[in-house]
Amino acid sequence: MSTAMSRLLDWMAIIAGPIWNYPERMAEISRWLIRFFIFIVLTAALLWISQQPVFILRHVQIESADERHLQHIQLATVRSQVLDKLQGNFFSVRLQDVKEAFEALPWVRQASVRRAWPNGLVVSIEEQKPLAIWGKFEQQKLMNVYGEVFTGSLADLDETASLAEVNGPDGSSKEVLRLYQKASTWFKSWDAEVKTLVLSDRYAWHIKLSNGVRIEFGREEEQVKGVLEQRVAQLIQYWPEVQQKWPSRVDAVDLRYPNGFAVRVVGAPIKTTSPSIKVEKRTEQLVAFLNNDDQRSEELK
Repeated sequence: MSTAMSRLLDWMAIIAGPIWNYPERMAEISRWLIRFFIFIVLTAALLWISQQPVFILRHVQIESADERHLQHIQLATVRSQVLDKLQGNFFSVRLQDVKEAFEALPWVRQASVRRAWPNGLVVSIEEQKPLAIWGKFEQQKLMNVYGEVFTGSLADLDETASLAEVNGPDGSSKEVLRLYQKASTWFKSWDAEVKTLVLSDRYAWHIKLSNGVRIEFGREEEQVKGVLEQRVAQLIQYWPEVQQKWPSRVDAVDLRYPNGFAVRVVGAPIKTTSPSIKVEKRTEQLVAFLNNDDQRSEELK
């Protein structure tokens, strides 16, 4: 106990005594003060240099991320919405703010920004690649090739651009893209493109092809995996016979039947119904093709 007390009293004496009585401590403190002084001087010098006119941002270079020509990035829009709002110089500008400002432009999907010594910025832009027109007429936007909806103006599109029209519930654009890609692959053999695709609130979907034929698919989750593909394959297999029977008169195809499909023929004459043929009003004839060769042959007579 006496030893501990003695050490405590010694430390208290050191603390209470003048610091110049301890040369080692004086030397250590002096070294730290010199380092701190040098740090302050260097910091002040750097701040002074960074504020010189040579580092004021004077040019912003905009380039394409994929080396393609930027079609929809207008200098006037960039100047009014981005450049005029930049704050800071070469050193102090926040690159994240510049990136977000460019990505807020309608036709910019992604942007990356880097400094260009001594007073410039280089902005690399991935421009939106529109795949389809999204939404109803009064609220139309655009959907890109990644299934993302963006607010690009339809007036900015090339006059020769031929885009499909698609629609679906909020947040379903990626699902719509998946269905669009599937349908486009299925009907390549018809040399037909998907012109419209609508996904309902119940997630039933239908398309209209460039040859004018509308195809109903129903709800995909209600079907066993692979069944829809089989029905499409069956439709493509029997399609030449349908065309031979009703050339240029098929208006719609319904693939929601469990054993086959049905076609609606516009302008067909009204005839007496049979178990295999149903006749609608207004000269629209609905003919069911079942997955049965004998019945199918009977229908095509």
